[in-house]
Amino acid sequence: MAAAETAVGASPAGNGVIMPKAIWEDTVIAQSDRCVIVEGNQYFPPDSLRPECFRPAAQTTVCGWKGVANYYDVVVGGKVNAGAAWYYASPKSAAAEIKGYVAFWRGVKVLAD
Repeated sequence: MAAAETAVGASPAGNGVIMPKAIWEDTVIAQSDRCVIVEGNQYFPPDSLRPECFRPAAQTTVCGWKGVANYYDVVVGGKVNAGAAWYYASPKSAAAEIKGYVAFWRGVKVLAD
């Protein structure tokens, strides 16, 4: 099991706060200074997402220590990146800190600056 860590600290830009952002198709789809890092993935709080860029997907997977992952399709400019975002709606107790938080893959760039 990996420990979660909050992504806050000195930024390369020098403003004192790391502000990770998720980008797909040259569009920022999420941005927050309250991300949590788990197993190398930035998990964004739900209120940091641009809701118009997300559509629930039917896909689920299971992680042994986090629980059932649910997915979103990322939608930008009419293009769809199927299952490119995931979250744990009801995580196991070991992953309670990321309940509802969203992580990305499948070509979504996550930059911490």
